[in-house]
Amino acid sequence: MTARRGSTARHSTARRLLPIVAAAALFLGATALAGPPAKRRKAPPYPTMVQGWHTPSPSAQPPVDDEGHPLLILQALNSTDRGAFPAAGPRGGFSAQDLDLAAAILHDPSSGNRNPVEPRLLDLVFRIQTHFHAEEIRVLSGYRTPARSGASNHGKGRAIDFVVPGATDADVATFARTLGFVGVGIYPVSGFVHLDVRDRSYFWSDASGPGRKNRERGILGDLAKSSDREAALRGEVPVSTCALQFDVDAALRACAAGESTTDDDDEPGD
Repeated sequence: MTARRGSTARHSTARRLLPIVAAAALFLGATALAGPPAKRRKAPPYPTMVQGWHTPSPSAQPPVDDEGHPLLILQALNSTDRGAFPAAGPRGGFSAQDLDLAAAILHDPSSGNRNPVEPRLLDLVFRIQTHFHAEEIRVLSGYRTPARSGASNHGKGRAIDFVVPGATDADVATFARTLGFVGVGIYPVSGFVHLDVRDRSYFWSDASGPGRKNRERGILGDLAKSSDREAALRGEVPVSTCALQFDVDAALRACAAGESTTDDDDEPGD
């Protein structure tokens, strides 16, 4: 009688353990099928990224509207933001609504802040795109909040770092230097061109890598002066420094007194 009771107890315990054992077996089997945890995808090497920025799409064509007029296309590389902008003519000219949309695309991704875009900057970017018959302008950086950009033109809505797919940075910079009243910086290691609008042209090269301290070197000073003279003869007008201030009253007082309101830190560089 005692032996039967012990056998019954052992069977009862086994029955209670069956669901637990089965669940464990299912878990282990699923784990084996799933394999090891997926590894986080590594970002490609920086030179590979730069090459991708400069590579046009397989079926790239210069963008036009329904009437065949060229369109400016801005594609942000740090987000999915993209916009198409019809120009009033071959030298640019964009509506207030388009300038608002451009400001949204060129916003500071680290803070979410945005700032109005200087209209001439958009005109010049459009002329660069059409000159190279490019599908779009790929933007690395537009507006940057002044707290992290200092007195940079990026903090005033009048600068852009970009690449033109299908064109070398050297060729883009060469053409941009002809536009007049611009700052043009070429970054051969970081892989982009900087463009800003200003009252006197300044050109530079910066061999620093991404995230490294600037290694700016001013270049082609005589060309900068002659570019401005030729631009003035064409009727180009430098951006008024009075229109680029956050303190409107101070800007108006300075203009009335015939003073320049450009920050000293704006010259040279961006």
